[in-house]
Amino acid sequence: MSEIGLKVQPPAEKCDDPNCPWHGHLKIHGRYFEGVVVSDKGKKTVIVERQHYKYLKKYERYELRRSKIHAHNPECVNAKVGDRVLIVETRPISKTKSFVVVAVTQRAERAKGV
Repeated sequence: MSEIGLKVQPPAEKCDDPNCPWHGHLKIHGRYFEGVVVSDKGKKTVIVERQHYKYLKKYERYELRRSKIHAHNPECVNAKVGDRVLIVETRPISKTKSFVVVAVTQRAERAKGV
């Protein structure tokens, strides 16, 4: 198991994904964000929505903005809709993916038996 340079617990599962920062050869660098997974319909891809504040000088106030980021979802992390995740910047994996999910910080509540 490799150390990726963040103070994050490695996943319990093991995978053979070459684009996994824990078990593959993908190096991480640059920015990192925390957000909520809003879609996991793509193959090994999740869409993470993050909220941030932008200062408006004219009104001397802050506004809440949202942005959606496509991120690679390794099999060992396996983030689902509603999970709060930590994503880190990496080299471009595809046309829209330049981030990878490193850890799930909080699992979503799932309905049982419905």
